[in-house]
Amino acid sequence: MIFPTTDFAIFFLIVFFVSWALIRRHTGPWKLFMLAASWFFYGYWDWRFIALLAGSSAFNHAMAVGIHRSRNPHVRRLLLTLGVAFNVASIGFFKYSRFLAEQVVAVCGWMQFDLDAWFPVLDYLGQVILPVGISFFTFQAMSYVIDVYRRVMPPADSFIDFALYLAFFPQLVAGPIVRACDLVPQISKPNPPPNIDTARAACLILGGLFKKIVVANYLAQKIVDPVFARPDLYGAVDTLIGVYGYAIQIYCDFSAYSDIAIGLGLLLGFQINLNFNAPYLAGSIQEFWRRWHISLSTFLRDYLFIPLGGSRGSELKTYRNLLITFLLGGLWHGAGWTFIAWGALHGVYLSVERFFRRVMDRRGWQGEGLAVLWIKRIAVWHLVCLSWLFFRGETFEHALTMLRAMKLWGLSATLVTGPVLLAIVVGYGMQWFDGDRAQRIWNAFGRLPVVVQGIVTALILTVILALGPKGVAPFIYFQF
Repeated sequence: MIFPTTDFAIFFLIVFFVSWALIRRHTGPWKLFMLAASWFFYGYWDWRFIALLAGSSAFNHAMAVGIHRSRNPHVRRLLLTLGVAFNVASIGFFKYSRFLAEQVVAVCGWMQFDLDAWFPVLDYLGQVILPVGISFFTFQAMSYVIDVYRRVMPPADSFIDFALYLAFFPQLVAGPIVRACDLVPQISKPNPPPNIDTARAACLILGGLFKKIVVANYLAQKIVDPVFARPDLYGAVDTLIGVYGYAIQIYCDFSAYSDIAIGLGLLLGFQINLNFNAPYLAGSIQEFWRRWHISLSTFLRDYLFIPLGGSRGSELKTYRNLLITFLLGGLWHGAGWTFIAWGALHGVYLSVERFFRRVMDRRGWQGEGLAVLWIKRIAVWHLVCLSWLFFRGETFEHALTMLRAMKLWGLSATLVTGPVLLAIVVGYGMQWFDGDRAQRIWNAFGRLPVVVQGIVTALILTVILALGPKGVAPFIYFQF
């Protein structure tokens, strides 16, 4: 079930009215209803995987309760290990079994090993279906077990509370990755606000729909998909603008889902943390990762980079930790060498940037001023775009073909049009509405009479539907 569809609109209207009818009077039935609605939302894609979500909820909650109740450090560590191993194995089987099978076949073929006896197993692994959103809810489950072990929080009051946290439908399939310590207390003891923050919710949802339908889908159809599908057919201008277009497409697509999820959460009385904060305005790669997919970058920092040693110890160890963190971050996104290359590039970027920052600090070099800031932003933009080329490319050869195409300046551009360039500029400009930057717009919208708010919303929706291409493509991060 995709957000900008009639099916979801009907589903959410029912959930919205029933939820508010129950939450103020009967929290027990409300929790059961919301859990059933969230499982229905997930099962709408494939009902068979409701069992996976329910099983993950039961196992991780049992591990967390066991960790909390035990006073034996060895038992606590054992339960933590089992919890983490279960979640890693769950992602590993569904997400990486096909990739691993392909690598085994390739290596054994190179070494001329006979694989006839293993073909049934390899064939089975090659047909494993990737459950939508498994990386997101599995990371949430893992962080819950780890936080209980670290005594950051106690376990949820009941299995229903934790199961609802893990399945909460607005952000279930494509994030943000919500920490249990942030959402479980809101579920366990719901304290709905006296007034729904409709102004902020409406602005977030409408802005998200605009970014997804008008900008991201348009760029995908008009330039990104054609260029990446047949990079051998296009020259430097089409290829370069195609890569720029993908950078804007993935930002508008993914931040749109996060904005809509946060807006839907607000309509249901819940606060979900910011996930994007104008990432392409960053003046360094480090700053980019403080602004892009914030819930993932903080997860990698808190549960991987810092446990590896973080920036403690020698500089070489810090570079190693950065590289390992982003290699695994790339692998989290997808089972493929191009995703690993994408992660490796960012690990190298951060390491090199850290090295030169230390050199500049020692020599007292300080780059200041608006001109310097925009030079940094342009440099970061192009480094990130280079990494997106591998992220989007199907194979290394595919990415290298696009790089080679950027030398062909003699070929005329066939896909670069005025509307395409305008969509890229508009998509880039949408960053100025990230986070709390649109506070004035929310406040102004909230001061309007309710009838006027409704009319304005209807007009904006009409414009979005008129400008957007036909059909609604799935969100990019559904595949992760």
